[in-house]
Amino acid sequence: MTDAKTMIDETVKSNTVVLYMKGTKTMPQCGFSSRVAGVLNYMGVDFHDVNVLADDAIRQGIKDYSDWPTIPQLYVKGEFVGGCDIITEMTLSGELDQLFEQSGVEYNKDAADKIREANA
Repeated sequence: MTDAKTMIDETVKSNTVVLYMKGTKTMPQCGFSSRVAGVLNYMGVDFHDVNVLADDAIRQGIKDYSDWPTIPQLYVKGEFVGGCDIITEMTLSGELDQLFEQSGVEYNKDAADKIREANA
């Protein structure tokens, strides 16, 4: 498990935005992963995706790493942000915009506003 932890640690620290998910950003394989990847893609966020279905050690390792039981998991600047429900809430409240701005992550503000308008 140490190898998985090392790989995860290196991945979250060497990429500004990382999404551990089931499937890939272009082909999510679960609804929750699809929702978070869809938000990030729609907002134009450049993110690194890690398909946990491709490696059981990573799939369990990411849960241990974050002490969070579910996937997907979003990391920004090496910090765990949350899973699907938290990312959805942060998107709708504007907190995700603030996090991206504070972290220097480029995103499309108009797209973020459209998500909020559609869910108002």
